[in-house]
Amino acid sequence: MIQPLTLQDVQAAAARLAGHVLATPCLESRTLGQILGARVFLKFENLQFTASFKERGALNKLVRLLATGQPVKGVIAASAGNHAQGLAHHAQRLGLRAVIVMPELTPTVKVERTRGFGAEVLLHGETFDEAHERAMEVAADQGLVFVHPFDDADVMAGQGTVALEMLQAQPDIDTLVVAVGGGGLLSGMATVARALRPDIRIVGVQSARFASMVNAVTGSAHPIGTSSIAEGIAVGRAGQLTRVIAQALVDEWMLVDEGDIEQAIVMLLEIEKTVVEGAGAAGLAALLKAPASLAGRNVGLVLCGGNIDPLRLQAIIGRGMVRAGRLARVRVEARDAPGVLAELTAAVARCGANIEEVHHQRAFSALPLQQVEIELVLQTRNHAHVRAVIEALSAQGFNAVAC
Repeated sequence: MIQPLTLQDVQAAAARLAGHVLATPCLESRTLGQILGARVFLKFENLQFTASFKERGALNKLVRLLATGQPVKGVIAASAGNHAQGLAHHAQRLGLRAVIVMPELTPTVKVERTRGFGAEVLLHGETFDEAHERAMEVAADQGLVFVHPFDDADVMAGQGTVALEMLQAQPDIDTLVVAVGGGGLLSGMATVARALRPDIRIVGVQSARFASMVNAVTGSAHPIGTSSIAEGIAVGRAGQLTRVIAQALVDEWMLVDEGDIEQAIVMLLEIEKTVVEGAGAAGLAALLKAPASLAGRNVGLVLCGGNIDPLRLQAIIGRGMVRAGRLARVRVEARDAPGVLAELTAAVARCGANIEEVHHQRAFSALPLQQVEIELVLQTRNHAHVRAVIEALSAQGFNAVAC
């Protein structure tokens, strides 16, 4: 089968993009490397103007489109957000009308940012595939050029410039771990990497809820979900062109769960002081899930997007603190008498824990009338500290349990 993309296509795209997108840094994270037992290099695509690599492929497509000399009434795309913003931004810069169809549950921050770039936004359907069908209908009705977010050779070529930059900046990289939705980024990067470094190891990572490319390439039958914290890679159908490349060039596939992705988001925020969305954390999530498989390797990860809703980020941080034992909920049974609550809080303070919330239950408790149930939310250091607090409370005569 004829390969739909070549290294020369990507190199030509790099020349078109020069000066119009950011050549983002690719830096080694020594802390993550110590944790994972490998050298870890991070490509900060979340620092792009639209906070995602997607504008690379969108711009390459638009420039190629205008180069034909044919009149263009406008462009349209279906996107969960990042392709939308990249296309809208560069369409506005080039004087083109842009219409974007987005799933109805797309995070507000992505919707408003897309509108902010001058695009007309239509919200339709619950999934990318439903939005895609609507976009195709509008394209036919209004004579707009449909710009596919991944299954397009010009788009893939633009995305492949990420790998050109990574391998130039960090020639020691011997493994690329790439998040996969429809496969545009993976296809472009794999094409470059395999041409420049035939021995490089290429790992594709998908959300376990949306293993569409894994199913297409391996013949597996993982069920496709309806939502994911990594909405940027929540694609129900793999691309046809991208599938060909993935089948030929990818060495290994990994699936990550929602909790893995949440943990990776928190680690990147805490260790690297950088904000990523779910898709942007998928590569690190794979390393966290199976560190032994990449131990001793020089691993390149793409932080492919940073467009995350602040409320979602707040919830993820809270859940991450709970998993790490830095936020704990403790239920205490005590005498319902004056001064008991003061004794309890003093005991907590002596243990070095900080009380964030107190819920004092009387009416909704099944305890005897002279007893009260007190629920504490505590800021703690780790799980061992939580256990120490409970032991200290028990030694003071309180019946305390973690919940």
